[in-house]
Amino acid sequence: MIDHDRLFKELLTTFFREFLELFVPEIANTIDFSSIRFLPQEYFGDLTAGEDKIIDLLVEVKQAGEDIGFLVHVEAQSYSQADFARRMFFYFARLYQKYVQKIYPIVVFSFDEPLRPEPESHSVNFPGLKVLEFNFAAIQLNRLSWRDFLNQQNPVAAALMAKMQIAPKDRPLVKAECLRILATLRLDGARTRLISSFVDTYLILDESEERLFAEEVGKLETSEQERVMEIKTSWGERAERSLVQKQLTRRFGEVPESVQTLVAALPSEQIESLALDLLDFGDLTDLEKWLEHPQG
Repeated sequence: MIDHDRLFKELLTTFFREFLELFVPEIANTIDFSSIRFLPQEYFGDLTAGEDKIIDLLVEVKQAGEDIGFLVHVEAQSYSQADFARRMFFYFARLYQKYVQKIYPIVVFSFDEPLRPEPESHSVNFPGLKVLEFNFAAIQLNRLSWRDFLNQQNPVAAALMAKMQIAPKDRPLVKAECLRILATLRLDGARTRLISSFVDTYLILDESEERLFAEEVGKLETSEQERVMEIKTSWGERAERSLVQKQLTRRFGEVPESVQTLVAALPSEQIESLALDLLDFGDLTDLEKWLEHPQG
């Protein structure tokens, strides 16, 4: 199963500034980004649901020229929930009570279905009296067109296009465009892998789509083609190595560090051979013998 919470939290924490600049520029333009401070996770007991809830992301920032900061609270919601707006108000009320600071609440709705607009407010009213009207900024990805983000030189756009409204026939094109944007950003290796793995997780192509993806990459400028294929190859090798390590641990339990080092040093073609051959290994001794004379 996909760990949506972890993937979105990694993305938004790593590219918090870029996220605000992309979706709430009116707030981003006022922030002194040198003041950013990520606060510890907050746990709240939900008595109505009988379970604990965890705030996804809470960040303290200051507006330029101001001494008093405010909080940005971001929730990534991967499924539709009837009473979610009310839950956001509960979060707001408890955070406001604890920190006594202004709070800017944002929700990223990341599910594929339903396509209907999600509620963006929670209110309590009586005849002649409005007791409460709570609103939050809502970013519902499945109602956004990926085409509107093609010219955004922004790593969050490169990632989240993979979760926007995409016609089935456009899936290979969108993946190529996500990686094209990523290629032009020239991020460091770790950040490049974060974005490319996000895209690969949410845009898994079948064999026929992979052929169309290759055709779309072939239409790019030569320098962009090379960078896209470099990113894709790098991520593919990293994912395969990670999978082999997990298979070895599951098959043999704790693998000696000396053996892990030998496996990590194998070139990509031998990793592919090991992934197939380990299915025939009876015990760790077979693995050690294979490493003495690796195939591939």
